[in-house]
Amino acid sequence: MRDGDLDERALTLEFWRDLLLVLTLLVVGLVYGAGFLLPLAFSALIFILLTAVIDRVAAVKLGGWTVPRWLAHIVGIALVLLGVVVIGLILSSQAEQVRAAIPRYSERFEGVMTWIVSFIGEENAANALEALSGVGLSSWALGALGSAGGLLSGLFLVMLYVPFLMVERKPLSRKFAMAAPDPETGAEIRRLVHSISLGLQRYIGIKTFVSVLTGLFSYAVMKPMGLDFAETWAVLAFALNFIPSIGSVLGVVCPALVALVQFDTISPFLVIVMGCGTVQFFIGNILEPALTGRSLNISSFLVILALTFWTAIWGVAGALLSVPITVCALIVFSHMPRLRWLAILMSGDGKLDAHETGGR
Repeated sequence: MRDGDLDERALTLEFWRDLLLVLTLLVVGLVYGAGFLLPLAFSALIFILLTAVIDRVAAVKLGGWTVPRWLAHIVGIALVLLGVVVIGLILSSQAEQVRAAIPRYSERFEGVMTWIVSFIGEENAANALEALSGVGLSSWALGALGSAGGLLSGLFLVMLYVPFLMVERKPLSRKFAMAAPDPETGAEIRRLVHSISLGLQRYIGIKTFVSVLTGLFSYAVMKPMGLDFAETWAVLAFALNFIPSIGSVLGVVCPALVALVQFDTISPFLVIVMGCGTVQFFIGNILEPALTGRSLNISSFLVILALTFWTAIWGVAGALLSVPITVCALIVFSHMPRLRWLAILMSGDGKLDAHETGGR
């Protein structure tokens, strides 16, 4: 009877009006609440990563000795905190240098484009240069730096939220069960939360690990070539690796364009394209699928849609969070019977595999 009532409601104009109103309020809340929600979203991802590292360290066994839980917490917190501090130091130390170099690179970039488009004729070259001047490379780059600076300014709030999330980890699980109407429902809720937690930890943990490798190996290619701001491009490769397909392409294109502008010969450009491209291909198509069991099973159209939506809502930070948020939603939906159909629609081929369902 309830299902029939729900079907009848779904056919009414009032239902769709209320749904549209809720979605509109949600989008408005995301836009105007970015100052509060962005640090909270990054805190949640770091918290998930932190719990994954702690659980992995606690599972280490040396002979008959097992790592104590308190020591696993210390090691996990130290590793994650070290990574966050290193990224913050790199970006803050090179931000002013990058900002000062933008006008020089902009002029040289136009010269390089003139040389490239000269092969297709003077008229096409003039049109291309006119379009390039309309893009405003300097304005775009300065805007990106401003967004990156905003991310760094929210680092304090992130570091403030994470310890409280750690404190609430176990009590929150118990409170979910206590809030249930009966013990059976409480036990089911605890199992559901545990499964979702494992799925999120596995995804964030593996994705962070392969992203770190991507940044390190890309740095190993760029630094010997003498590329300017190689550390910043390595951090960028790490961050962009959270965006499937598009991120790996940008992780190669950005330093390659800098090499094309910085050096007088094309050899460094080719070395960086081939070297960083090989790193991205090997890690994205061989290593990561080997760790996860297969490539990320999420609709490619949904990736583009999520990237567009979250970038429009939260800018650069939204672009970095778009796919992690989408994958987290897919994992949560896959564990909820009434929303499992939505997870199937979000997946790439309709199959919800072990890495998406927490190994279930």
